[in-house]
Amino acid sequence: MDLNADLGESFGSWTMGDDARMFQLVTSANVACGFHAGDPVTMLDSCRAAYELDVTVGAHVGYRDLAGFGRRSLDTSFDELFGDVLYQLGALDGVAHAVGASVDYVKPHGALYNRLVHDVEQASAVVAAVNAYDPGLPILGLPGSELLKQAQEAGHPVFVEAFVDRAYRADGTLVPRSEEGAVLHDVDAIVERAVRLATKGEVVATDGTVVQVRPDSLCIHGDTPGAVEMAAGVRAGLEAAGVSLESFA
Repeated sequence: MDLNADLGESFGSWTMGDDARMFQLVTSANVACGFHAGDPVTMLDSCRAAYELDVTVGAHVGYRDLAGFGRRSLDTSFDELFGDVLYQLGALDGVAHAVGASVDYVKPHGALYNRLVHDVEQASAVVAAVNAYDPGLPILGLPGSELLKQAQEAGHPVFVEAFVDRAYRADGTLVPRSEEGAVLHDVDAIVERAVRLATKGEVVATDGTVVQVRPDSLCIHGDTPGAVEMAAGVRAGLEAAGVSLESFA
């Protein structure tokens, strides 16, 4: 099972999360590419840390929305989103290659991630951009999403992820952050959820429905308060349950 986290989201003098410790706990890092968060120095630091610790680097592409941290859904045109994704891929991949690393998968961020569950046009723009950059680049996303459907049709390897620190609806989508209880904080409950996802491929939704997920990767948000404690607990819990940790990519 892969364990991923959204990292490299600091910007200038503003720090987000404890990347130094998180890099030691995950097997894959979704590194911000400068549009929703991150900057050249942060990208460089992130790629260096990933290379030194043998953590797989993924391009965490998002809307061009630094002020909103990429959590505001934007009505972009096909060409605009196509260009934005290409720009982010090229930026992170260039930095990664400079330090001996590489971008080995793509995972959309925030509002873009959620919109690509159902938005056909925006999903097609993202997939087209990734395909134009590298036709064999794997894409990580929510099961049943329009993104993964189109990516698979385009010939990209697709991988499914589940979130150990987010609440689920009965249809398998995430509870919006604007709703109370959308983000989980109880470490014991999060560890229990992670083990259940890894061993049984299921998660319990807010209404009690058991949702089948069967993930290739489990995500912990690096910006969640207590993320390091959560990640350490999840890693220990998975290993105690006999789940080996390695990157899907």
